[in-house]
Amino acid sequence: MKVHEFSRVKPPPDSPKTSAEFSLPLTFSDVFWFKFPPVERLFFYRLNALNLARFNSEVLPKLKQSLSLALLHYLPLAGNLKWPPNAPKPIISFFPCDGVPLTVAESDADFNLLSSNGIYEAVDLHPLTPELITSDESAATTALQITLFPNRGFCVGIAAHHAVLDGKTTTMFIKSWAYICKQGNPENSTFPPELTPVFDRSVLRDPGGLDMIYLRSWLDSMGSDSNTAKKSLKILLDKGVAASLVRATVELTREDLKKLRERVLSKLPETGKDLHLSTFVLTYAYITTCIVRSRGGNGDRDVAFGFTVDCRPRLDPPVPENYFGNCNTTTVDFAKARDFLDENGFVFGVQKVSSLVKQVKEKGVLEGMEKKLSIVLECYERLENNPFQAISVAGSPGFGVYGSDFGWGKPVKVDIVSIDKNEAVSLAESRDGSRGVEVGLALKKHEMEKFFSLFLVEF
Repeated sequence: MKVHEFSRVKPPPDSPKTSAEFSLPLTFSDVFWFKFPPVERLFFYRLNALNLARFNSEVLPKLKQSLSLALLHYLPLAGNLKWPPNAPKPIISFFPCDGVPLTVAESDADFNLLSSNGIYEAVDLHPLTPELITSDESAATTALQITLFPNRGFCVGIAAHHAVLDGKTTTMFIKSWAYICKQGNPENSTFPPELTPVFDRSVLRDPGGLDMIYLRSWLDSMGSDSNTAKKSLKILLDKGVAASLVRATVELTREDLKKLRERVLSKLPETGKDLHLSTFVLTYAYITTCIVRSRGGNGDRDVAFGFTVDCRPRLDPPVPENYFGNCNTTTVDFAKARDFLDENGFVFGVQKVSSLVKQVKEKGVLEGMEKKLSIVLECYERLENNPFQAISVAGSPGFGVYGSDFGWGKPVKVDIVSIDKNEAVSLAESRDGSRGVEVGLALKKHEMEKFFSLFLVEF
């Protein structure tokens, strides 16, 4: 890896939008994610004739100019998270001199391997990922990196502060940047409404002071009597063991999902029709079952499984789909490894995940919200002191990440790097548009080998 440049890309200074300070308060949904490590994504683009000269004269200038223009619509991403002395909670703050950190680099790594579904070392993706700088006094909301692979293509990497953006907002920003870059003359074109962020915080109502409940949970978890330490904007350290992990991507086609659905119904001819057998439920239950079986071992160990739910369409009134920020909740459940290890393990997984989904649908996304951060923090602490198997989900097939075309074609691969630090799997739509699901994995090598011996094999 060779770093060519580190700079800050600012929105155009001659715009009325950038002439004054802009700030946004954190909502309860933002505060929930206050100190969790950032989500890191990579978008790989194939361009075989891309040498350094063409990259510097054509590709990089277009990417920078369009990024600057995109920031006019997304000013918070050029700013920082701050905690003013007399403010009860942190805010997102933009000043006219602010800009998003951008690293420009060149790599001699194997582009074809890293953008494939094949197995490779998880740490191979880390040099392509920008570092999100945080300190006691300030935290960047976003960091970006553009990496050239000579005569192969380039990669766009983003690290997004979890308290500022959720997956839907991050994807919307990348699509907006790509849209402007591809248009060529965006000043004379209409910016699509679906890509125009809504910053109005009043559309997300706080049912009972959840923002301060969550903030107190975070401050209590800091374990210090110092106000300075408690008000620190540093994020939590990653607890993963990426150095010993390998990555791979697998795909469940529509035909695969149909067979999985039929398998459940054949095992549960009477009660199966009452289950929520969506693509998500089938995918997550099946992948979880394969991962637990890949580890094998003690059937008495705990397995935690959970996922994030987008609250936008599920609130009353609904929050706009293009709302900027976090608008989600988590749901978590536990089981024993043995429940997934026997011959009906997949069906058990479907029943558990279906139950979680149905609870959200029937009770609403706000049910039990005041306790959810405490539950997640307890799980986070247990991973450090009493390791168990945790399989969470990052991303969603509904985000449409493969629609991010900067003008040189759609991505050949999109990866979520940060799954190798928190025992998660990533989900995305199939890149060929076939309505299948791509699943990103980060496992120990022997577990990955076992996983592939199980995947799509009858059990």
